[in-house]
Amino acid sequence: QVHLVESGGGLVQPGGSLRLSCAASGRNINLFRMAWFRQSPGKEREFVAAVNRNPLDKFYADSVKGRFTIGRDNSKDTVTLEMNSLEPEDTAVYYCALMTSLGTSTYSYSTQYDYWGQGTQVTVSS
Repeated sequence: QVHLVESGGGLVQPGGSLRLSCAASGRNINLFRMAWFRQSPGKEREFVAAVNRNPLDKFYADSVKGRFTIGRDNSKDTVTLEMNSLEPEDTAVYYCALMTSLGTSTYSYSTQYDYWGQGTQVTVSS
């Protein structure tokens, strides 16, 4: 069983920065792809970023590329999301997710992920 806990959300002004963290517990966490998704009211959950077991293999949604950075520390079973130049459109609940299927080439579909955290609210507003 895998347990994911997000932290670091909050209220920030446009142009500001936030850092989200996801602490994972369970067996062999370092083997699995992990990702961040977000969901705002009335919208479907959308892919933000993903990282493979190799922390250098990263993927981003076009909407956050160049502003957000996903990181991974396999020694601590943690994943982070550094968010810069935040915009009101980034306001959402952000979820950490883990995919147990190995060798899957696609990474942006929420249905591919087996475990989810409870989410952390990010609000970008002046």
